[in-house]
Amino acid sequence: MYIVQSVVEVPLEKVEEVIGLYRNRSRSVDKQPGFLSFQLLQNEPKPEELIVHMTWESKEHYVAWVTSEDFKRIHELEKKYPDQELASIKPVVRRYHVRAD
Repeated sequence: MYIVQSVVEVPLEKVEEVIGLYRNRSRSVDKQPGFLSFQLLQNEPKPEELIVHMTWESKEHYVAWVTSEDFKRIHELEKKYPDQELASIKPVVRRYHVRAD
């Protein structure tokens, strides 16, 4: 398995707005070959930190997703989000190979 986490810090007053966006996400990634799961995590002691946690069957499946036209389309829409403060937030992406479970 392969895990990808995108960590973002959002202004505290906009955390619920961002959580709402993820609750209403398009779910197109869910249909991608090799996709296993998605979770949006909120750091308990630091609630302005949100983590998009995705699990894939393999790195190859993840790479196929991020190079797909669907991925590009979704991320272009994010750049056009009306709240430019949120649209300009750059995530820190971390990638992990699962070695034991």
